Amino acid sequence: MRAVRVIDGEVTVVDVAPPTDGVRVRVASAGICGSDLHMVEHGIAPGVTLGHEVSGVTDDGTPVVVEPVIGCGECGQCAGGSYGRCTGPARLLGTGEDGGMTDIMMVPERCLVPLDPSVAIGDASLVEPLAVAVHGLHLVAHRPEDRVAIVGGGAIGLTALAAVRAAGGRAALAARHDAQWGAAERLGSDGPPSGTYDLVIETAGSESAQADAVALAAPGGRVLMLSIHWSPVRSAGIGLWLDELTICHSMMYCAATGARDIDAAAAILAARPEIGGSLITHRFPLDAAADAFDVAQDRASGAIKVILLP
Repeated sequence: MRAVRVIDGEVTVVDVAPPTDGVRVRVASAGICGSDLHMVEHGIAPGVTLGHEVSGVTDDGTPVVVEPVIGCGECGQCAGGSYGRCTGPARLLGTGEDGGMTDIMMVPERCLVPLDPSVAIGDASLVEPLAVAVHGLHLVAHRPEDRVAIVGGGAIGLTALAAVRAAGGRAALAARHDAQWGAAERLGSDGPPSGTYDLVIETAGSESAQADAVALAAPGGRVLMLSIHWSPVRSAGIGLWLDELTICHSMMYCAATGARDIDAAAAILAARPEIGGSLITHRFPLDAAADAFDVAQDRASGAIKVILLP
C-alpha cells in the first residue's frame, strides 16, 4: 500500500507492507498540519508515515476519526484522563509511529471517534485540530461572556474561532491573508481585534504573534498559547508582569473533564458543516503529496487547510 514519508529530506510516496495489528481504518482524508511542515523542515520522524489528522471508515462501514495520541494508561496523567501529558511510553501516530497519510491504518479501538453520518468524511480530518481548540478552551476556563481575540488566521486560529462560537461565545480574529479573512467572516468573526480582551488565543507560533497577543490582553487577562514554538522565543516584555497576565500553554487534547475533547470536536463539526468548506482550500490525491506539501507551505497563495485523499 502507499504511504507518505520523508526520504532524504523530501516528501515521498512509497510502497509499504500493510499493518496487521488493531482495527482497520480505510483512510478517507488526511490533513497537512503545520507541525507536519516543521517535521519535514527539521528532519523529524524520518521513515515514519506522516499524518495525525485522519478520518476514514472501518470494515463494518462506521465513519470515524482517529485520535492519534495513545497514552500508556498507567501513569498518573493517564489515570486522570490527561493522556496527552502521558509520562510513560506514549505513542504518537504520525510522529513516533506510522500515521494516516496512507491507504490503511490499524489502530487500537480506543483511538476511534465515531462520526455522525451527516458529516462529510472528506472533511472529517478537521476534527483533530478542532479538538486542539476545544482542549485549550477547557484549560483556560473559557466563558461565553469572555471578550475573546484570536491572533492568527490559519487552521488552528479558525478552529479556535469555531470552538468559541460553539461554546456560545464571540471572538475577533487577526489574520494576514485574504483567504483567512474570508474564512473568519464565514465562521462568525467579529472582525479584527480592537481594544483589549479577557482571553487572547495565540495560534501563529511566532515571536511577533506572542507580542501581539500580550498587547491585546486586558490587565488580569489570560493568553492561551495554542501554537507550537519550534525554537526559543524572547519574552513578550514587561507587560506580562505589569498586567499580571496568565499564560497557558496547551498541547493536543484529553478526557480530563470526563469526556474526550475530540468527541466534543466531532459534535461541533456535525453541527456546523460549513467549517469544512471554510477551512479546506485544497484537496490532493495521495500520489501528489509532495505538491500538496508545497501548497500548504505557501499561505499567501490562499492555502488554509490542505487535505490528502487516498
